[in-house]
Amino acid sequence: MLELDLQRATDAAAPDDSAFRRWCELALRQRSADSELTIRLVDEPEGRELNRTWRGKDYATNVLSFPAEVPDGILDIPLLGDLVICVPVMQREAAEQGKSIEAHWAHLVIHGCLHLLGYDHLEDAEAEEMETLERHLLAELGHPDPYADE
Repeated sequence: MLELDLQRATDAAAPDDSAFRRWCELALRQRSADSELTIRLVDEPEGRELNRTWRGKDYATNVLSFPAEVPDGILDIPLLGDLVICVPVMQREAAEQGKSIEAHWAHLVIHGCLHLLGYDHLEDAEAEEMETLERHLLAELGHPDPYADE
């Protein structure tokens, strides 16, 4: 079961709660355990501050993933972590890349959830594995390959 805390810290348009739940459940279905996560939707000032504080980069980025660091054996909770999506950056990217807004929302939520599961894209082999999974999950939703134009 998924426990999703969706925090809307922006007035910008965003999908309804059921869409976020559907995307998270799809990305997390490989995980047999219960899952708890928070998705926070923010504007650029908060996105920039978080990116500067946690990654040392002084700009707002589309999605930030904060995996939970729960010590083994101390707490028995299914906490995966937090995702922060900067809505204006996400909207701008969708327009610049000619992607539908729904497809880009789905991609960023799935991408972030995969990071919470431990996937990464720092090395070429890791990137290929993560991007292949993203392509398959998005295709299940009827969305095109998000990496097709790269």
